[in-house]
Order: sequence, then C-alpha cells, then structure tokens
Amino acid sequence: MTTTESEVGAGAGGGPYYLPQLARPEASRNGLEAPFWEATERDELVVQRCSSCGTYQWGPEWICHACHSFEVGFEPVERRGRIYSWERVWHPVHQLLVDACPYIIALVELPHAGNVRMLGNLLGDPRQDVVIGTDVDAVFEHHDGYTLVQWQAR
Repeated sequence: MTTTESEVGAGAGGGPYYLPQLARPEASRNGLEAPFWEATERDELVVQRCSSCGTYQWGPEWICHACHSFEVGFEPVERRGRIYSWERVWHPVHQLLVDACPYIIALVELPHAGNVRMLGNLLGDPRQDVVIGTDVDAVFEHHDGYTLVQWQAR
C-alpha cells in the first residue's frame, strides 16, 4: 500500500505522522542504511540477510549477527507482519508533537524474514484497540525526498 502525506490519518492531529518541522530521516553518512531508504521509495520492504548462513537481521550492520560474516546484503521481504508489541504515546517526546498525541508505535515482527522486528507508527484511530499478534501491512508514507514505513492492521 502506498500513501502520500495528505492521505495518512496520524495521531490525534489527523495529518501525516512525520512533521516537516522535525529533522528529516536519512541514511547514515557511512551509507549502511541507504539500500533500505532507496527501497522504500519504490514501495519495497527490504531487510539484511547474510549470504553465508542465511540469517535475516535488523537493524543494518556491517557483519552478520549470527556467523560474523561480512557477506550481508539487503533483500526484499513480504510487506506484512504481526504486532509483537506496541505503545500508545500520550506524552510528546518533542514539543512539535503536542498536537499529534496520542499516537501508536508498533513493534512489528516479520515472520517470513526470520522474525526480525521493525518499529513504525500504527495507522488509524489513535484510540483503537490494539491486540498483540494482529496482522499488519506496510504502508509507505511518501514525502519530498524520503519515504517512511508505517503499519496498518488488516
């Protein structure tokens, strides 16, 4: 699923989850996460996988967490997962987020990718009932020059 800033109902404010006044997310200067950000622009979800032992891992690292090989790269994975944990944010972590509260942050497990877990906002009503194990789909929130991965319950 793809969405633009105007189509995303975020938090209590109802606008996009990312506010332009905040620092823009981008790949680190060493370029380690660049393949992830480039894939999001194509509405593709990728995670690292070791070509030596086959282990998936997230977040990106220069070596495999399992076998310590340097043969790690990014590969596409299904854009679906399940809620492993979540938090409803009532108190903003930044003064610019005061009007966005409450909102829901979800830790999503990707069972088809070695059960790695990714964080993102859970789209929809910020007061919705959230159940651990709920199936979710990745939603790509496009902005000028970058794309965020958010999650939506099926």
